[in-house]
Amino acid sequence: MRVATIQLADQSTHLALIEEKRVRMLDLMQVDNCHNLADLLHSPDPIGLAKYLIDQKAAPIGIEEVNFRAPVDRQEIWAAGVTYKRSQVARMEESDTAASHYDRVYTADRPELFFKATPSRVSGPGEPVRVRFDSGWSVPEPELALMVSPEKKLVGLTIGNDMSARDIEGENPLYLPQAKFYNQCCGLGPCVLIPEEPIDRAGTSIVLSIKRGGNEVFSGETNVDQMARSFEDLISWLGKENDFPHGAILLTGTGIVPPDEFTLEHGDEVAITITGIGTLVNPVVKD
Repeated sequence: MRVATIQLADQSTHLALIEEKRVRMLDLMQVDNCHNLADLLHSPDPIGLAKYLIDQKAAPIGIEEVNFRAPVDRQEIWAAGVTYKRSQVARMEESDTAASHYDRVYTADRPELFFKATPSRVSGPGEPVRVRFDSGWSVPEPELALMVSPEKKLVGLTIGNDMSARDIEGENPLYLPQAKFYNQCCGLGPCVLIPEEPIDRAGTSIVLSIKRGGNEVFSGETNVDQMARSFEDLISWLGKENDFPHGAILLTGTGIVPPDEFTLEHGDEVAITITGIGTLVNPVVKD
C-alpha cells in the first residue's frame, strides 16, 4: 500500500491512498488523533486505518492532477553512511587522511549515523535540492529511506536524496556536518510504501538518472540486497540512547556514486526510482 500527502489545484493539502493511475482521498474527520501522514503511519494498524479512511463520497482523482508533497511532518531526518561497498570505496578515494576510517566502519558493528535534516530543510517532489555555493564537487546520493515510528519500528519506506558536498567532506572528515546539513540538502518522496509483506531486497532496485539540458549525463543502478546492513540493525543503532517522540526518517546509504570528475550543476535534474515506491524528481540549484 502507498500513501502520500498531496496538493490539489486549489492549493489544499490532503492525505491520500495512491493507486496505479489515481489517488483516493482519505477522510480524516472519521477518527480522532489522525491529522497527518505521520499520525497514520504511527497508528497501530496503518494499512487497516488507511482503508477505513477512504472517502467513499469523493471521486478518485487522476494521479497527474495532483502534486506530491514531501512525506515528512515533524520527524527528524537521519542518515547512515558506508552501507554499500561502492560508497565505502568512494569515501576512501575522496579523503586520503580518513580512508582507513571508512574502511573499518564498513565492517564494524557500529554503523556511521549522522543527523541529516530538519523538516524545513527537506525538498519534496519537484522542489529544488541545493548544491552549497562553496562546494565545487557535489553529488546526489539515491537512498531508500525508512519511516520509523516513536516506538522505533519500521512503518514505511520512501525515496531519499542525501545531497553531499564531496570536496568539503574529503578535505577533512570533521567537516561532514557541513557537507551534509544545509538548506535544501535532502529530497524525500513522492509517497510512502507501507509494506504488506517482507521487503524483497534483491528485487528492489534503486535507479539514478541525472539530466543536464534535457540530456542524461549520468545513470546508475543498484539493488537493496547490496546493502551490508539490515533495516532492523540500522534502526536499532539509531535508537540507542535516542528517543523520537515524533518518529524519524532514516536514509540507509547509497550504492550509486558518480565518477570523481562529475559534479552537479545549476539546472540539473535528479531522478531517483525505487521499485514499489515510484520516482522522486528534483531540479538542482546553486547560487
